[in-house]
Amino acid sequence: MPIRLKLTLWYSGILAFVLLILSGSVYAFLYHNTYNEMKGKLQNQGQNLGQQIVQNSVFDPGRLQLNRSSYLQDEYYIQIYNYRTSEGQQSTGLAQRKLVFPYEKDPSKVGEARFVKTVVSGNPFYIYEVPIQATSTQQTVGLLQVGLFVGAQENLLQQLRTILVFSSIMGLLLAFSVGLIMARQALRPIEIVIQAAEQIDKGSDLRMRIAWDGPSDELGRLTDTLNGMLGRMERAYNELDEAYDAQRRFVSDASHELRTPLTTIRGNIDLLEKMWTPALEAEAGRSEPISEQEALRQEMSRESMRDIGDEARRMSRLVNDLLALARADAGFVMEKQPIELLPLLDDVVRRAALLPRTAQWRPGDLSVLEGIGVVGNADYLRQLMFIFIENAFKYTPEGFVRLEATLSGGQAGILIRDTGLGMSPEQIPHIFERFYRADESRGVTSGTGLGLSIAKWIIDEHGGSVEVHTSPGAGTTFTVWLPVAFSVPAR
Repeated sequence: MPIRLKLTLWYSGILAFVLLILSGSVYAFLYHNTYNEMKGKLQNQGQNLGQQIVQNSVFDPGRLQLNRSSYLQDEYYIQIYNYRTSEGQQSTGLAQRKLVFPYEKDPSKVGEARFVKTVVSGNPFYIYEVPIQATSTQQTVGLLQVGLFVGAQENLLQQLRTILVFSSIMGLLLAFSVGLIMARQALRPIEIVIQAAEQIDKGSDLRMRIAWDGPSDELGRLTDTLNGMLGRMERAYNELDEAYDAQRRFVSDASHELRTPLTTIRGNIDLLEKMWTPALEAEAGRSEPISEQEALRQEMSRESMRDIGDEARRMSRLVNDLLALARADAGFVMEKQPIELLPLLDDVVRRAALLPRTAQWRPGDLSVLEGIGVVGNADYLRQLMFIFIENAFKYTPEGFVRLEATLSGGQAGILIRDTGLGMSPEQIPHIFERFYRADESRGVTSGTGLGLSIAKWIIDEHGGSVEVHTSPGAGTTFTVWLPVAFSVPAR
């Protein structure tokens, strides 16, 4: 909920509470002032008439009556009910209108004198009821009701209620509308700050600043603080970007520079191995046996050359991986063209059979991809497949590795399935991070932890995605999804 709406609702609620208290107070004051005056009149009239009835009943105990003069005040409506005879008497005004005040028919339930507000045939009356008791027995023998017609007062109170409710609602609506407009105007500078911040966020241009030409109030100080913060962020970002560019250039340059000496080392080691092999064969063909020291020297030389060759090849792979990642960080864009997937995967299957491994290589049926093509780079797609296949061989000491294919929703899926070590669910979100090793704590396999990072970059460059399904000891399945660009009809 926007802040301006919250503020408007808050002070509208406070205003509604104040209006409710004020309107209720005005109505209660007028109501009580009106009816208190009536109560005094009715109470005086009722007590006087009650005394007359008691006095007249002394000479005629069976009857409850008043002098005729008591009925002459037309503003009062009088009714007397006799519980002994079950008869009633009414004043002239009440009898002419044919109205009967409601009364308690059981004398035992009649209590003290009281005021009653009632409506008789649509006419509102305010009545003062006085019980009439026998002087000797103190039993209730009748009921005197003295009433006033309060139609004018009720109409006045009804109009007052209508005016108070209507004016309160209109005032509340007016206050809400004006308050919302005022809150919007008051908070407009914050909206300007938000829009400027969003432009900076979307454009990633930290050189932008929030324009402010208003007074130096809280919003002005907030704007100055944000502009100062943006300035510091720009300087820090530029320093980091320069350091990152320098690091990127160093990695790229170092990778290029290291490839040449590593290639030379590997070439020299291969040459030495070729030169030593005929020499050793010639030594073996000699009739004179070589000494134990000479045999140890030769064996140590061969092991050293193998170690140097293995480390040189590992360093070459690491340098190539670092060069690929440096290109990715530098925004390298691959050259892409339409490629049929099936011939490419057939070539991968053939070459993968020559990789060193301890698990069985079981390529599956890939015919579902016949005629299916994508827009991509063939070399990088081969590298992508070999990263996953070599990883599968590396982490599958026994069992098998399988390559399969599927189609779904305009996507070509390539599945690399193994029955190897597997991973825990906690490791899956990190496997594509650089230098992350799922088995680092166990030391089961060797590697640099860069292969899957390169694979993720290649997949992203081709607009694809990857799914991972794995569990410890049950193997891993990587599914690479690539968008299908075209389909060639079968010949």
